[in-house]
Amino acid sequence: MTADEAVRLIESGDHVYIQGSTSTPEVLVEAMTRRADELRGVTVYSAFAVTKGPAPYCRAEYKESFIVDSFFVSNSVRQYIADGYGSMIPRFLGEVPALFRDGTCRVDVALLNCSMPNEEGYVSFGVSADLATAAAECAKIVIAQINPHMPFSYGDPVIHLSQLSAVVEVNEPLVEVPTAVPTEKEINIGNFIAEHIPDGATLQIGVGGIPNAVIRALEGHQHLGLHTEAMTDGVLPLLEKGIIDNSRKKVMPGKSVASLALGSRRLYDYMDGNEDIIFKDVAWTNNPFVIAQNPNVMSINSCLEIDLTGQICADSIGTKIFSSVGGQHDFVYGASQSEGGKSFLAMLATTNKGQTKIKPILTPGAGVVTTRFQTNYIATEYGIVNLRGKNLAERAKLLISVAAPEFREELSRAAAERFGYAFTRLK
Repeated sequence: MTADEAVRLIESGDHVYIQGSTSTPEVLVEAMTRRADELRGVTVYSAFAVTKGPAPYCRAEYKESFIVDSFFVSNSVRQYIADGYGSMIPRFLGEVPALFRDGTCRVDVALLNCSMPNEEGYVSFGVSADLATAAAECAKIVIAQINPHMPFSYGDPVIHLSQLSAVVEVNEPLVEVPTAVPTEKEINIGNFIAEHIPDGATLQIGVGGIPNAVIRALEGHQHLGLHTEAMTDGVLPLLEKGIIDNSRKKVMPGKSVASLALGSRRLYDYMDGNEDIIFKDVAWTNNPFVIAQNPNVMSINSCLEIDLTGQICADSIGTKIFSSVGGQHDFVYGASQSEGGKSFLAMLATTNKGQTKIKPILTPGAGVVTTRFQTNYIATEYGIVNLRGKNLAERAKLLISVAAPEFREELSRAAAERFGYAFTRLK
């Protein structure tokens, strides 16, 4: 049927899940938005997503029609939430599927973007197993775009045509995310981190210039594994060269495991029909007790700022929610429980405006994503330090050593005032 016919299955008061990653079913979303005058109080769930632009339902005149509740504040809803029209539901990403499954967050309708069917009539929602797996399982109504541009990935994001309430044929290219080219400073950070990663490690790698710098620095390694939340173009050279062969993993050995993908058409084509890549429900990929079963788990993520005790903010700029916790906590904890595991949190030492990101205290309103009790390695372009087993004064001393040089004296004064003799006695 047409998209306009399909979205007539949505009723006022329904709770609608919209698939994320780079696979937002935009034809269905636009059709749903065209019903704004007919619908009232439709709760829209979104998560990590990269879209062509702001979500069409995020307009002030639709505030009575669509209630935006996001599990991750992505570009499509960020400004709308900042303006006070929508909100965010705080939860570790790996725990969100349980909210669907136990009914805490009701799902009446799931909107998916799926591949062409295989010979048995199964389609794949390809680049986004994350929350889509649980949403499709729990929804009373599942509406799918059938799209030749969606890769067929194996694992959890597979559903039979008979389980779909409505099907709409589209021909919509997926959003492509250009590979972030690391700067010289980011390359320095990547080199610092790579020196601490052994051969045979299992990698969880975040998104952006710094993670890509780490990947580039690993090209001399051997027998790496991949168990990650997000798969990006950055890992393709390591896969194609056999550097990632997953031979040392205990969980799904021989397979690269992810929950979502975002990248270029090259990545999507590499995934398509590739049985060596398995996509899983984020409740499984991000389960710290699953992660910890692999030896030498290396969790590599970025952050926005850090205080002198090791508290990490990665979701907000002051009181303004910028993203969410995502899987950072899950993998930091999983790595800490893995035999030989390490977690790395990396950032440039200063903001674009030249302000220090290592601060005496976090900016008022900033959210603590990784607590001081979990922080392990911290890397900036000025070096890398390990906070594990260090007291508060020692942590401050180490963090100041990787802050931008022009702020070290100021930070030292703040640390001396806060920690007293315990800090000043340190050489």
